[in-house]
Order: sequence, then structure tokens, then C-alpha cells
Amino acid sequence: MAKVHFFYSTMNAGKSTALLQSNHNYQETGMHTILFIPKEDVSKNSGSIKSRIGLKAPAVVLDKKMNLFNFVKDKDAVQKIDAVLIDEVQFLNKKQVNEVCKVADLLDIPVMCYGIRTDFRGELFEGSSSLLALADKLEELKTICTECNRKATMVIRLDKDSKVVTSGKQILIGGNETYKVLCRKHFNEMTKLLD
Repeated sequence: MAKVHFFYSTMNAGKSTALLQSNHNYQETGMHTILFIPKEDVSKNSGSIKSRIGLKAPAVVLDKKMNLFNFVKDKDAVQKIDAVLIDEVQFLNKKQVNEVCKVADLLDIPVMCYGIRTDFRGELFEGSSSLLALADKLEELKTICTECNRKATMVIRLDKDSKVVTSGKQILIGGNETYKVLCRKHFNEMTKLLD
């Protein structure tokens, strides 16, 4: 029986690289995959999944209206799909995560989801929250705090003057100029959000 896998971490842990490596492994053995990227991330990546080390692959743009289950079911009817891989899965809504589960349960196609667990305030994203509750397998991809040698589990947002931001809209696409990964201790020292 196919499973839903959730690979989660902070930024800069190699999620997109891991996704692209898994995709390559499937394709090397002649299997067929579908890659998805949420619309929120398209402006940064032009409809492709790109890793920081230069790997990339084209992906289907997933917006909030798309029924992921029906899309995969229709593609699978034309050509057997062996795996579904989704990047930046934190941007999915609860309904879409339920559709991801239906892909595994009803179509017997494994789904590998890669994303960030919490936002810059230490709060779960909707897609991540749903996957933490429903995924068959959870795997943390680790990276190191930028302030010490502990595991980074949190992310902070910086403004244009590199000052820590603790309020604002949850989704703001950016890279190392906008976000910094930290352990919980340094996250709280810089934000005071856990006091």
C-alpha cells in the first residue's frame, strides 16, 4: 500500500535537493513521476523546482483551486504514475492534503511531500499541520543554527535593514536575505515569542 511521506525542516536543509534526487532515482529506473510546486513559489522558480545547488526540474503549478487527486487520477489513466512529489508543501491547504492522502489510499501511488514545518512566528503552516496529523511517515531533514552548532528547528524573518520581524503576513517568499534558521533557544532570544 502506498504511503504519504512528509519530509520537513527549516530553510536551507536541502528539501528541494532531496526531492529532485528522489525524482531522478524514479526516472533512472524508467518510472514516471509528477512534480508539483505551489503557485506561491512560482514567481521565485518560474514553474520549476530548483535547489540551491543548481538542480532543477519542471513542475505542475498547484493553485488553491486545483483538485490534486483528480489531476493525478487523470494523468495516471493516460500513463501509469509511479510517484507524486510536492515541493513547498506548507503552502497547501487542508483540503489539498486530504487529496494527497486519497492519491496514496485510492490510487496506490506514493506521495512525497517536502516543506517547512513552522513560520517565522513559530506557528505551523496549514499544509504542514495537516501532514503532521495525516502522513504515514514523518522525516526531519536537519540543518544547523546560524548562531551555534545546535540543530535548527525555527526560522526568523528579517526586514530590509536585517532587523527581526515578529508580525506580518505568514507567507512572504524570500531567501537568505529575508530568513535565518535558528535553534529554539536563539529563536526565542531574538523574537521573545516563546516567553
